[in-house]
Amino acid sequence: MSLLPRRPTRRVMVGHIAVGNDAPVVVQSMTNTDTVDAEGTARQVFELWQAGSEMVRITVNSPEAASQVGEIRRRLDAMGCDVPLVGDFHYNGHKLLAQYPDCAAALAKYRINPGNVGKGSKRDEQFAAMIETAVKYGKPVRIGVNWGSLDQAKMARMMDENAQRAEPWSAEALMREALIQSALESAAQAEALGLPGDRIIISCKVSNVQDLIKVYRDLGGRCEYPLHLGLTEAGMGSKGIVASTAALSVLLQEGIGDTIRVSLTPEPGEPRTKEVVVAQEILQTMGIRSFTPLVTACPGCGRTTSTFFQELAQKIQRYLREQMPVWRAEYPGVETLNVAVMGCVVNGPGESKLANIGISLPGTGEVPVAPVFVDGEKTVTLKGDAIAEDFQAIVEDYVQRHYAEGGRLRRSLPDVPKIIPLKVL
Repeated sequence: MSLLPRRPTRRVMVGHIAVGNDAPVVVQSMTNTDTVDAEGTARQVFELWQAGSEMVRITVNSPEAASQVGEIRRRLDAMGCDVPLVGDFHYNGHKLLAQYPDCAAALAKYRINPGNVGKGSKRDEQFAAMIETAVKYGKPVRIGVNWGSLDQAKMARMMDENAQRAEPWSAEALMREALIQSALESAAQAEALGLPGDRIIISCKVSNVQDLIKVYRDLGGRCEYPLHLGLTEAGMGSKGIVASTAALSVLLQEGIGDTIRVSLTPEPGEPRTKEVVVAQEILQTMGIRSFTPLVTACPGCGRTTSTFFQELAQKIQRYLREQMPVWRAEYPGVETLNVAVMGCVVNGPGESKLANIGISLPGTGEVPVAPVFVDGEKTVTLKGDAIAEDFQAIVEDYVQRHYAEGGRLRRSLPDVPKIIPLKVL
């Protein structure tokens, strides 16, 4: 089944990044540093941006944190990092935005959780204060509702109403409707306060895959706002990756979703950038966007008792991703490059021919040589102890010749072979 057309929405500008309508689906991430630490936070934002995050959210939870947002923005600008910063506000955002105008001006978007704005009569007053600040500074707002922090007064009213129904809804259905109503009512309130409709993005996050799919399908049919997708508290390791992929892929396949975040719990010592990589790979493997050359590799079997092909695939994939901060500017289109690293003669030559560049390594008992295919044609056969280095040199040469400025013109002309020092059969 092919991808369904993107759900039509209003277009929202977050800094220089377009969200919604026919704009590409945007990858977002969030820091886990203490925002009070301007240097550490700026460094992590920069790392996330280099990994490919197109917006980065930071926690703004205290006067000390709010006072550093402008400094973080200045540090990023000095590093040549123009990624839009999103301020995450809970409980006291109305005070922080009013008391720290430098913070209000430096942020490209405010994230407001309707369930954590205030209680009782203060809720509307404090929500209005945040929206009025957004209007004053011309900032868009994400109204982000979470199932774990729903407005309890609203939930109580809906439960009372549900009890009066001839056929009451299930607790799960009631929770989903409460999420949607909270988001849409808050968006309508924001517009009534003067925030233009094309400065509003909505999210309704839960931690259950099937609930998330149902919520967004319903929400997508009831508004024209761009939608931010993501499981909240997705989890750690493979669980978080699988759950996020399962939920987001279904919705993206149906044309629902304008920004995404994969909320992984980092394992000890693991880089924060992993959530960016996973989000990109979801979009890229679905054919929605391309971010970095990907490596096709076989899973291994009894024919591939050596780990060499696995190590080469890992090394090449890491190398390609590490080059992207530079290659993105120097070699437009390189993100669509496909590389194959195969482990034996069964599928190796066939898969290698289908890639832009492929290598078929020898399996157990096979002749210890590795044919290399470039755009479907066998070009050289490698052997010896430096196969990995030689293959990387071929990849580098291909990128330089096919994606450099004017590469399209060169691709239309016969390629002039470039001499590369290789060990050949």
